[in-house]
Amino acid sequence: MIAIPAVDLRDGACVQLVGGSYADERVRLDDPVAVARQWAQAGFSRLHVVDLDAATGRGDNETIIRDLLREWGGVVQVGGGVRSTSRIEALLRDGATYVVVGTRAIEERAWLDEVAREFPDTVIVAADVRDRQIVTRGWATQTGVDIVRFIDDTRDLALAGVLVTAVHKEGLVQGTDLRLFEDVADAAGVPVIASGGVSSARDLEDLAEAGVAGAVIGMALYTGALDARSTAEEFWA
Repeated sequence: MIAIPAVDLRDGACVQLVGGSYADERVRLDDPVAVARQWAQAGFSRLHVVDLDAATGRGDNETIIRDLLREWGGVVQVGGGVRSTSRIEALLRDGATYVVVGTRAIEERAWLDEVAREFPDTVIVAADVRDRQIVTRGWATQTGVDIVRFIDDTRDLALAGVLVTAVHKEGLVQGTDLRLFEDVADAAGVPVIASGGVSSARDLEDLAEAGVAGAVIGMALYTGALDARSTAEEFWA
């Protein structure tokens, strides 16, 4: 399993939120490119970048994303407010390895089918989950869609993976929703990336044992609960 540092962008800064609440911001670093450089120096080979402003209709951080893509020497997956085919094309052109799609992919299955065909093994579907149901539009809208049923329904698509975020665990550094990720991994036909609540190497080991291919890590790295260098060395593939 691979550990993937998160760089979440808001108002031009790198931030960390708690519990999916935009009102509860615990970390703010003014230079996201310097943050990414720090993770590269620690030995991480893959980066997860999210434009929180684009995800919630508050603007965008496109210039910073381009700077990050130029700076980072490894694999980058970029998401947040990606709701058009042209945006996917632009991100790939700028150097993204994978593009993460969420709200529109959940709400418009025909579009998800289309982009999976047009960009095979390149699109990652992000499903943010609270109470086992998918939430969209920056965690604000409860869809009533069961996460396991949704994942099972996407098995035949040429996706690069599915990214499942346990919103109720996000930023708390109190452990993952392991049962959720076990069920998702059992249902998925593509690699599963877990996000939300990672607090220790034991959490990462448990996710690996559950069949998860990758884990996005935010608060645990930013607060030092996880040592960056040892995490990158242990969880690299």
